[in-house]
Amino acid sequence: MKLKLPLFLLLFISTFTNAQEKMSVKGSQPFPATQNYTFICEKYAYTGETEIQIAKTDKGGILKISIATSNDQARIAGGLYVDLANADVIACVDKNVKESGNGKTTSYYYFTPAEFAKLKKTDIYAIRFIINGGANTFGNQTGYFTTYNKKNYFSTAYDNSKKSYDTAKEISVL
Repeated sequence: MKLKLPLFLLLFISTFTNAQEKMSVKGSQPFPATQNYTFICEKYAYTGETEIQIAKTDKGGILKISIATSNDQARIAGGLYVDLANADVIACVDKNVKESGNGKTTSYYYFTPAEFAKLKKTDIYAIRFIINGGANTFGNQTGYFTTYNKKNYFSTAYDNSKKSYDTAKEISVL
């Protein structure tokens, strides 16, 4: 009986570590990552949703941002700002690490260890980014956009459930 409990706990813990998401950047080694969050981008008329994922690296962390586009010329370009719930802002510089395919464009931004420590303590409120692309008729929407940490577009006043993701809690587990 004494041996069964430690074995059960070991199995339980190993299940959680194996269930963790992974992220790799252009063929690099996989990094432990959070789940894919679907943030709401109200001003982006094409889909209105962005996919956000955060991974932990040896030198800090990585932010992966993906959005659907109508053509291959559109890209998430330039720096972006991560607004935290405590009104702190993390500025990320574009290092030109991008992928495109399957009707989506993806960009990767890197966090320093100090910035990653901030993400562990406070939830992400919003992410501000830029979409650049070719200007043509019926082309992709370009400009400045803000995607918010919201699970749904709409909710009622009687809905008492949490309406945003607990990003700090998941990042601190990494």
